[in-house]
Amino acid sequence: MPIHLPTLSRREFLKRCLVAGAALAASPGLLAAARRADSSSVALLADTHIAADRARVVREVNMTQHLQTVTQELLELPRRPAGVFILGDCALSSGESGDYATLMELLNPLQAGGLPVHLALGNHDHRENFWEAVKAQKAANRPMVDRHVAMVGTSHVNWFMLDSLEKTLQTPGLLGQAQFDWLARTLDANRRKPAIILVHHNPGTGENNTGLKDTAALLEITRPRKQVKAWIFGHTHQWSVTEDASGIHLVNLPPVAYIFRQGNPSGWVRATTRRDGLRLELRSVDAQHRQHGQVVDLKWRAG
Repeated sequence: MPIHLPTLSRREFLKRCLVAGAALAASPGLLAAARRADSSSVALLADTHIAADRARVVREVNMTQHLQTVTQELLELPRRPAGVFILGDCALSSGESGDYATLMELLNPLQAGGLPVHLALGNHDHRENFWEAVKAQKAANRPMVDRHVAMVGTSHVNWFMLDSLEKTLQTPGLLGQAQFDWLARTLDANRRKPAIILVHHNPGTGENNTGLKDTAALLEITRPRKQVKAWIFGHTHQWSVTEDASGIHLVNLPPVAYIFRQGNPSGWVRATTRRDGLRLELRSVDAQHRQHGQVVDLKWRAG
């Protein structure tokens, strides 16, 4: 399943900071303020690309600083989200152990602030190195032995996290039949709430597909199950919201790290669920970006 990082006591947070030799990332006041929960709201992140070296810069971006900016904003919210989802490409390039060690240190303030963190995998991640970074989680019971899948329930929605990492440093992704079987069974057993699919790779088609190779198979499962309302993904480093022919919303998250096209935003998305839809608010790392604060309201398809 995806890694689920539990919340931390302040004592445990300070202990981890001392062990890591890290500076305190958030004041006691911020951590306390963030403890009030909003059960209808989650934070959606993708493509953090954290390097072992916190000073590492790629495409003129320091990835650590970008994640710290997002973390600080989350901790300053008057009501904390019900959870933080990170949709893959957690590590810089090939998923080195040091990348994940630094990532876990950077996520400690969120845990101490009372925000559970759920991480999935992308094509720049390495499954075994990822597990080694959180050894206690490796021993936990999980639906599939060799893939990271889970259903996370919130007040209005069930979030289905899938694992599209086929091979580290191979651009396209693959879910596979075993994962589809789990998804179909779990969707059928949880029909009462709207379902949102979370996976690193974008829908892809054609001979030179750089997205999800088995997109058609995923849509074959989700389209007739009317409780499935949206597919949210990262991978392309580009913020966009569209809709497929069946009315499933397709939400491409911006990267927390660097952008591929000049002028695009980097950052995260605050998602607030309703019984009949979802409100998305773009939060750019650059608060002066023209799209910072952009709001998109999605209405669920019927059924």
